[in-house]
Amino acid sequence: MEYELENPLTGFEEHQSDTIPSLFSSESDHMPSMSYILSSKTRDLDISARRQAIPMIFQFSCNPDPFIPYLAVNYLDRFISRQELPHGKPWMIKLLCISCLSLAAKMKQNDFSLTDDIQRKEGFIFDTETIQRMELLILGALKWRMRSITPFSFIYYFLSLVKLKDPSLRQALKNRATEIIFTSQHEIKLLEFKPSIIAASALISASQELLPLQFPSFRAAISSCIYVNKEKLLDCWNVMNSTVMNSYESILDMIISLSTNNTPVNVLDLHFSTTTTTSQSAAATAAIVTERDIKRRKISDLRYCNDKSFQLTQIQQC
Repeated sequence: MEYELENPLTGFEEHQSDTIPSLFSSESDHMPSMSYILSSKTRDLDISARRQAIPMIFQFSCNPDPFIPYLAVNYLDRFISRQELPHGKPWMIKLLCISCLSLAAKMKQNDFSLTDDIQRKEGFIFDTETIQRMELLILGALKWRMRSITPFSFIYYFLSLVKLKDPSLRQALKNRATEIIFTSQHEIKLLEFKPSIIAASALISASQELLPLQFPSFRAAISSCIYVNKEKLLDCWNVMNSTVMNSYESILDMIISLSTNNTPVNVLDLHFSTTTTTSQSAAATAAIVTERDIKRRKISDLRYCNDKSFQLTQIQQC
């Protein structure tokens, strides 16, 4: 069955009526562990690893499908919440990013590979067997639940709660909510909220921007949904609004900075470039984030345990 983030249970773009309860009842299985969320303020190692990993995922992703790096980050968050990363092995983060991207591409039936030139540029070389064994480690940690239930899985349902007569408005609202979800994925504070709450918050934020007159009724319709915790929805919406505002400020700072040193034409070029998809913006940002003093590394074989499983501590470096 083909996997679609919009409806991971059936593969159809639109939800089937009998899948809605299943989505809400199963979404917690596709979140980071609660213990990781509660201790996120003290586990500096894993939080730092996440900050390094997300830009790498967008940097390594050469596929135009923005859902692939999003899905890879979902795998990353769930994995590091259940598997402590070993100390003293910074190359492990790169291997984890590549393996998460590889799995995400396979789920979306896309090819993923890093050329030798890219690997040399980044200062590491991973062979196919090493990546595949890391993939098996991720699969085991995630209990093979790779058809992730994400915020995109709930957009159609929440849109159905508000009857928009104009199809173009419905599509615009969906597109803007999608952009907000992409933009907000890096915010660690959102990890504590269920995917459905994130989707609902994104749609409310989008309606506030695009349909201010209908915003009160739209918010009321979503808030009154039997599956939605109103308090959690408000908390998530506040975090998301803060994230969106920060992204606006960053773009404004870029435009102001360029306008003081360049021609008006260049300023307009920058303005229009910011209206491209969120995934392209994230990839461009990630490309700026580079590692210093990288040494070339090549990762060797992984050893199997007696039960034919293996662990991160068994991954060796040449």
